[in-house]
Amino acid sequence: MHAKNFIPILLLAIFPKGYCQLAQLATAAGKLYFGTATDNPELTDSPYVTQLGNTADFHQITAGNSMKWDATEPSRGTFTFTAGDTIANLALSHGQILRGHNCVWHNQLPSWVTSGNFNNATLLSIVQTHCSTLVSHYKGKIPDTILEPFNDDGTFRQSVFFTTTGTAYISAALRAARAADPAAKLYINDFNIEGTGAKSTAMANLVRSLKSQGVPIDGIGVQAHLIVGEVPSTLQQNLQNFVNLGVEVAITELDIRMTLPSTQALLTQQQQDYQTVIHACKAVSGCVGVTIWDWTDKYSWVPGTFSGQGAACPWDQNLVKKPAYQGIVNGWMQ
Repeated sequence: MHAKNFIPILLLAIFPKGYCQLAQLATAAGKLYFGTATDNPELTDSPYVTQLGNTADFHQITAGNSMKWDATEPSRGTFTFTAGDTIANLALSHGQILRGHNCVWHNQLPSWVTSGNFNNATLLSIVQTHCSTLVSHYKGKIPDTILEPFNDDGTFRQSVFFTTTGTAYISAALRAARAADPAAKLYINDFNIEGTGAKSTAMANLVRSLKSQGVPIDGIGVQAHLIVGEVPSTLQQNLQNFVNLGVEVAITELDIRMTLPSTQALLTQQQQDYQTVIHACKAVSGCVGVTIWDWTDKYSWVPGTFSGQGAACPWDQNLVKKPAYQGIVNGWMQ
């Protein structure tokens, strides 16, 4: 028996059920990390920052907004990394993995990109320059190179990039990122690809196409912005299907929202849903880790985006653990 097989038993001896911590259990399950997103505004909240640096729960951090295009290249050729570096340095100070987010996305673009009326060659050059500069600056980190390239029906999203370059921007971004940091893990992220369906099939076909062309692609990021009681029954199989393409997968933006107000029944179901998602990653050897999309309802993006919904995170507004926390524990231990 390999030594690693003793780790879960040892952890159970140290941390009785209910007190095991999330990142420790993830690594005991053979994963690279369990982590959370954060954003610069909440870094003024001292109790929040203290928990953010608790590496027993989180040994990976994703910058929610400060590495996106509008934050890093607000005008053409002028790059600023101050806000992103704040989060990168915070992660470094705690020995946490930093996951980059992101090189190319159709949202949060500065107007010079969306309204520049660039031709194909110029826009591809702009994508290459942006990705190369961003990945070079954070060399040694893990970037999400492409974010949300598909519509829910599996067709390509009509972004400024696709409209001008077709799918060429995807390979251009990936090649530029690989050249900038040969050791980086290059991912394509999307939402609503948690279960099998048209969008998941489109992602699989894209990955096959990229690999057949020799375009570097290392992983698929499954965002997992889910709804209580609606975790796809095909989640685990779908993760395995992606891994079977010859890439790794990660759950990159996990939260599970409910219609407010929260009730004990909803919180109990949310606990089970978190357990289901975590166990699916645990059961697929090529699923390397899980990131929750901020750890507390206090700073969740959900209420501002989905009217009447919220309470999506494992900690509540007062930074108190909810039953969802135990669901994550149970998922790693299941």
